[in-house]
Amino acid sequence: MSSEVLHNLSEQRSRNMSAIKSKNTKPEIAVRKLLHSMGYRFRLHRKDLPGSPDIVLPKYKTVIFVHGCFWHRHENCKYASTPKTRKEFWEKKFTENINRDNLNQANLSLRGWKIIIIWECQLKGDKKKFMRDLLPN
Repeated sequence: MSSEVLHNLSEQRSRNMSAIKSKNTKPEIAVRKLLHSMGYRFRLHRKDLPGSPDIVLPKYKTVIFVHGCFWHRHENCKYASTPKTRKEFWEKKFTENINRDNLNQANLSLRGWKIIIIWECQLKGDKKKFMRDLLPN
């Protein structure tokens, strides 16, 4: 490919990536709606907790992270592909994300919080049954 074509692809990817939200994503909203319909009450994005968890269930001392399979590298998931261009950049980015996730989870555990990770792809089936099996009573 010519350098001009690569530059245009890079600009397009940059625009696409900058449009991706970190809060109030479709999977996160789906989980929140399910939790609410099941009678759970929660807080969102508590900045005083490591990693600013997507959902916090204070009554159960439980936090929920709704992870995108691509960004957080869901193992053996078809949605966790690596872009073919700028491979080194992406591998570094993904490694940093995973390390940050691990550190935040370790800090939350040390504070006595139960951690639930919900992967984007897990929300594609029977969401209500999945959530019932996952959550504290």
